[in-house]
Amino acid sequence: MSARLSAEFWVAAYRARLAQANIPAYVTAKGDATAGAVMVKCATLDGAARLYGRSFDAEGRRVWTVVAEGEERAVDEAAARQRGYDPDLWLIEIEDRAGRTLLDEPGLD
Repeated sequence: MSARLSAEFWVAAYRARLAQANIPAYVTAKGDATAGAVMVKCATLDGAARLYGRSFDAEGRRVWTVVAEGEERAVDEAAARQRGYDPDLWLIEIEDRAGRTLLDEPGLD
């Protein structure tokens, strides 16, 4: 079993990495500081968005997957439903016309 970062620490590090890439990001829902799950919404500023969540692949590795995508309002509703199921959930919102999230970079799995 490997050690995991607290949710609050991971969110702070992720926001710092986004800031270095000049990608605006906001914490729109603060969850449990220690063990809260994290979801990332990326709005492309054209009325569309994607919502990402962490899950496990077939080999048991943690990966980011698309939970919802399409019209931003529908993605917001999906995020609200997730928060309804899990009040400890963190929600980070990114605004980037190119849809960059940096979630595919090393260290963010």
